[in-house]
Amino acid sequence: MKTPVTPSTAARATADGVPGPRSRPAASGPGVPGGSRPGRRISRHLPLSPWLFAAPGLLVVGAFSLYPFFSTLVNAFTDRRTLVPGTFVGLDNFQELLHDEMFWIGLRNSTLYVLGVVPALVILPLLLAMLVQRQIPGITFFRSAFYTPVVASIVVVGLIWVWMLDDRGLINSLLEAVGVGKVGFLSDQWLLLMSAMTVTVWKGLGYYMIIYLAALANVPRELHEAAAVDGAGAVRRFLTVTVPAVRSTMVLVAALASVSAFKVFSEVYLMAGPSGGPAGEDTTLVMLVQRVGTGLTGRVGYASAISVVIFVVTVGLMLLVLRADRKEDA
Repeated sequence: MKTPVTPSTAARATADGVPGPRSRPAASGPGVPGGSRPGRRISRHLPLSPWLFAAPGLLVVGAFSLYPFFSTLVNAFTDRRTLVPGTFVGLDNFQELLHDEMFWIGLRNSTLYVLGVVPALVILPLLLAMLVQRQIPGITFFRSAFYTPVVASIVVVGLIWVWMLDDRGLINSLLEAVGVGKVGFLSDQWLLLMSAMTVTVWKGLGYYMIIYLAALANVPRELHEAAAVDGAGAVRRFLTVTVPAVRSTMVLVAALASVSAFKVFSEVYLMAGPSGGPAGEDTTLVMLVQRVGTGLTGRVGYASAISVVIFVVTVGLMLLVLRADRKEDA
């Protein structure tokens, strides 16, 4: 007959050196009730931990993007100046814009800048990307050379072009040497604007070339081979194979270039000066914002109204490009 094991006998048996019944550890783990994962324990004790990691980036975006944006919207409806808080004036600033000759000059120049720069920045980088895509000796050097203007400071680039296009610069010296005579690249209203467009295109070629290179890498080589077998030449393969394959990238480039061209400032400012060229005829909208809204007596409210117009137009340009792309897809 077996003797029942009681707590006293188990303790006595252990004391005599005989192992007693083993006690099982409490079950725990992901699949056992009462168990918990480390991630759940951390999230339970620190529910705001994800926001702590995102806080630095959110603070930067809020301080340098969101706050200036909403502050500009508010100031656009006030008569605020640099040292004066200002009061609410409603739509007075926007009504004044309609009768401001310099505003219409700036809008004209910014629009012409978009029309002159965007087609070049959509087509030329694509052709350049197709050229440097070829695996030929020394192509790495040319890729780096084409991308160098992108990393160069716009101030340095602008000053170099000013020295080249000046009346006593390199280009005019060469033109005089061949008997053509001087050309007023920086003194003529339209030549100055075209010179600034040239600088913008020259500096942006490498940037958009990289975008096109990434798109061309995803174009199947079999499509070009099949078109070549059908007798298509280089131009026809470009129009029927390459362009349809990178059309979405071309839309992206067009949208980016449109917004950048409409907000142009540095190129025109460096070439035309603070006055905006002869009689201010080369002033752009962003230059007008800088001229009106800075200084001790700057009209911050009026400059904010111009900035709101720039924002609305740039958003409209992007929507227009995207809508055109959707129509082609349909």
